[in-house]
Amino acid sequence: MKTLLTALCFALSVAPMAASAADVNSAGAATLAPTAPAAGVVRVKSRYGMDETVRRLRADIASKGIQFFTEIDQSHLGAAANIPIRPSRLILFGNPPLGVQFLSSNPYSGLDWPVRMLILEEADGSISVAWTDFAYLANRYQITDRSAQFAMASAVAASIASSTTQ
Repeated sequence: MKTLLTALCFALSVAPMAASAADVNSAGAATLAPTAPAAGVVRVKSRYGMDETVRRLRADIASKGIQFFTEIDQSHLGAAANIPIRPSRLILFGNPPLGVQFLSSNPYSGLDWPVRMLILEEADGSISVAWTDFAYLANRYQITDRSAQFAMASAVAASIASSTTQ
């Protein structure tokens, strides 16, 4: 019952997005629309497939001594709700002594911490790694007293993502 309720809640929350993300071809089958740009999102193309991209990101996070929290297979959640979405995984990680500084400036910034990276299979089969630009987050939460920390977070996220472009 709990699994059914979870799947139903997920389906209801993503149904409006799925409806706009899927088109129907002439045979009546759903096709996924191209990825649209999003405000405040940094995106790089990986040189690797999904599994290797995730493996490289996780290894780089570990090598930097950054805490890894979880990995969510979003396409698995979509399949459980019978809603087709592109293969995607969301990873959450962070350095609590750094992230908590943002929360101390604006507690609502906790909506975006820990750091999230989305690994997404694009319409052409390529893999992208995306995360929210930290300057965008500073503006979103009107945090003006943590410039050095935002610069550090930006550099670390770019370094982690670069493990998939080499």
